[in-house]
Amino acid sequence: MISKETIDKIFSTARVEEVISDFINLKKSGSNYKGLSPFVDEKTPSFMVSPSKQIWKDFSSGKGGNVVTFIMEQEHYTYPEALRYLAKKYNIEIEEDSNELSESQKELQLNKESLYQLSEVANEYFQNQLWKTEEGNTIGISYFRERSIRDDIIKQFQLGYSPKEWDSFTHFAFEKGYKKEILEQSGLSIFKEGSDKGFDRFRERVLFPIHSFSGRVLGFGGRILQNNAKTAKYVNSPESEIYHKSQVLYGLFHAKSFIIKEDNCYLVEGYMDVISLYQNGIKNVVASSGTSLTVEQIRLIKRLTNNITVLYDGDQAGIKASFRSIDMILEQEMNVKVLLFPDGEDPDSFARKHTADEIEAFFKENSKDFIQFKTDVLLKETNGDPIKKAGLIRDIVGSIALIKNLIQKEIYVKECSRILDISEQVLFSELAQLTQQNIHSRDRNTRKQVALQPVTTSQQEEIDFTYKIEEDILELMLSYGDHEILINYVEEEEPYKTTVIEEIVHRLKEDDLQFTVDFYNRIYLEIMEGIENNQLRTGEYFVKSKEVDITEFAVGKLLKKYSISNNWELKEIYVPTLEQNLAKNTKDVILKYKAIRIAEMNKNLAKELSSGNISEERRLEIFNQIITLDKLLKQIHKLENRVI
Repeated sequence: MISKETIDKIFSTARVEEVISDFINLKKSGSNYKGLSPFVDEKTPSFMVSPSKQIWKDFSSGKGGNVVTFIMEQEHYTYPEALRYLAKKYNIEIEEDSNELSESQKELQLNKESLYQLSEVANEYFQNQLWKTEEGNTIGISYFRERSIRDDIIKQFQLGYSPKEWDSFTHFAFEKGYKKEILEQSGLSIFKEGSDKGFDRFRERVLFPIHSFSGRVLGFGGRILQNNAKTAKYVNSPESEIYHKSQVLYGLFHAKSFIIKEDNCYLVEGYMDVISLYQNGIKNVVASSGTSLTVEQIRLIKRLTNNITVLYDGDQAGIKASFRSIDMILEQEMNVKVLLFPDGEDPDSFARKHTADEIEAFFKENSKDFIQFKTDVLLKETNGDPIKKAGLIRDIVGSIALIKNLIQKEIYVKECSRILDISEQVLFSELAQLTQQNIHSRDRNTRKQVALQPVTTSQQEEIDFTYKIEEDILELMLSYGDHEILINYVEEEEPYKTTVIEEIVHRLKEDDLQFTVDFYNRIYLEIMEGIENNQLRTGEYFVKSKEVDITEFAVGKLLKKYSISNNWELKEIYVPTLEQNLAKNTKDVILKYKAIRIAEMNKNLAKELSSGNISEERRLEIFNQIITLDKLLKQIHKLENRVI
């Protein structure tokens, strides 16, 4: 866990306008900056950055936050990944908070960090061997150039070379101070049992580093350059504390921004498939690299898009392999298309023989919806046999049954009916049966639907009004909570000095009131906790929250799309602001909120009274409570100067 001191240092050092400028063209707009939204297509800039408040707000998508949440949204990082990205950008050393960890957890954390460091050291070493040694140039660079890979792409993907010498890297790592145990865990070195003398796993191979979602090196894939029947063509790093091949996609670090932009991900099998396509303009491409497609890999893609196009070689094995992948993707509620290459071609060879425009045109023309693809493939196998055709239909309907969206299901059934010339009624009947089987297989327990209760218009207005007052109270506390005010509730009384937050919390606590909206109450309880710790937690505190919904809410209150123009003052027209009437606004919102809550209590008591299922003692108690509440309500209205 990253220590609080490090997080505070990141927030105090990182400048939101500097970080966002790496991704968006910002232009000065008064004291703020404006630019086009990176999340939606727009022609008029609605993305605003406030350097003074260190926050941003995208008025087109409704998103907003601080420097960390921007990286989370833009790069689809987790909170810790975004912090590490910013720490690296500003050369801030990450300190881990080990106080909350057990001894075994501390040891595991240190071990993982050592593996990460060793992987980075190895990556740099292999690149140096490729570019700065005669052997690397003669063998490694020559291989990549034979495969038509440009130097800039070699450097971008950090490709490397491991020399012929048996223990070249192992010896280098020992000299750097790395121990046998960590070298063995990483899989970079192999040691015979009982021996301290190790040798390099990737000896005499070109290296493909495998990056995490955030760009850290997790492991390597190595390709041998000599034809040797006794040696595997490709060797991958073994599983370790940091590398789990079923949870990683090769090329995702380089492709993620292009996947978001294109709203589609091309999925291939090998390292060179990714690199060749990327070099030729298809940059939204990743590879499962050495493993069958897994649910974890699909979910990585789903962080970026709901659309996957699976690219397969034109051979029979590739075709059959695609069927399982299609069903897995559908189960994750994603849209899937399939593209087959001509016989004898794979993505790498096809990319090297065609221009970028030709590749793009081929992809557009030949990407098929999964129903069309499965139908084309399976119909060839039926040879007019009605029994085989029935099996084909059941197979396709089985895939449709995995789709959770009812509208999509119906569209696919209609398409299947058209292609296979079979009635929709028969397909829907089969679909219902298979869907029911899927439900039972996932969960044997009976699931009951919760009946929704209709809300009347009057109820809705009352609910909305309560929400609005609670939101207004929070806006005051977040925007002006630490401002001092002079306040009194009766003109004859001497006004007293306090802060907005302290006044609101004190007045609500005296009647034991908390907010009715759970989300608002979470924020209010944090504000109360702050007072107990001698802190006034205003918007600046909440924009740094780990909870994105709280950060977005706070930013929305601190950064408005429109503000009062200075031209009004030039024309001697003065519009009072919240800040200028802070004491009055604080008093008004407290009294208004109390009046609403009292009215709610009265209504609930009246409802209980009318139910008839109460004792005479309880009836008398309710009457007394209603009388007391009515008196309180009259007092509040008097303080508000309202006539009842």
